This record gives sequence, C-alpha cells and structure tokens, in this order.
Amino acid sequence: MNQKSYLKLVAVIFLVIAFLHLLRIVFSWEANIGGWAVPMWLSWAALVVAGYLSYRGFVLSK
Repeated sequence: MNQKSYLKLVAVIFLVIAFLHLLRIVFSWEANIGGWAVPMWLSWAALVVAGYLSYRGFVLSK
C-alpha cells in the first residue's frame, strides 16, 4: 500500500468516526463505557478532532 492510498483510507475512517459522533449529537444517543456515562461535550470535541484529521488526510493524499 502506498502513502496516497494509506492517507485516503485513514481519512475515510476518521470521516466515519466524525459522522457517527454527529449522529450521536443529533439524535441524543447515550453512550456508556463500563458504567460511565460519556458526556455529550466529549462527542463535540471528538467530532471536531476527527473531522479535522479526515480533512487533513484528504488534503495530504492529493
């Protein structure tokens, strides 16, 4: 696998993660990890970070 393909794959993975966090925010889904209720602000932060990483992956793959 060359670098261009790798960057596109990673960008798509981060895009899917960002989209899932967006769905959690829109539909107010609850998330629990080991009995700990994950706060909604954490999904906002993860959406921004994953979205940025996806964007940078697509830019760098060109």
